[in-house]
Amino acid sequence: MRVRNSAKRWVNPACVEGVKYLTNKTREQIRERKRRRVRKKVIGTPERPRLNVYKSNRHMYAQIIDDSSGCTLAHATTMEKELNFSHTGNKEAAKRIGEIIAKRALEKGITRVVFDRSSFIYHGRVVAIAEGAREKGLQF
Repeated sequence: MRVRNSAKRWVNPACVEGVKYLTNKTREQIRERKRRRVRKKVIGTPERPRLNVYKSNRHMYAQIIDDSSGCTLAHATTMEKELNFSHTGNKEAAKRIGEIIAKRALEKGITRVVFDRSSFIYHGRVVAIAEGAREKGLQF
């Protein structure tokens, strides 16, 4: 007999008896678990703050954070009116967000950052944000 777990995959219940998180967690809980795993290794300092990336289906957000003081030093998002995005959920918009966050960081004297992809795979729009930031002079 096979059952469906919360990730909408068919699994054999005998194989997952000791692994409760597969069947009892929602997508948000799984995403939070991945985010915590990444954040254990990525820490922003005043000399090298953290470039955090978040994406939804419609918009993308990037912010540079100093974890020692808990302050956001710079941010950029596709929701800003003055940037006039025609489409906000594609790679071109992501690359522009990377360029904008790099420009704002360089204005504040930040040249080196640590890239925090949160729980997102380093692929597609996340890569585009990173490439845009690197092209404009951020080092990571």
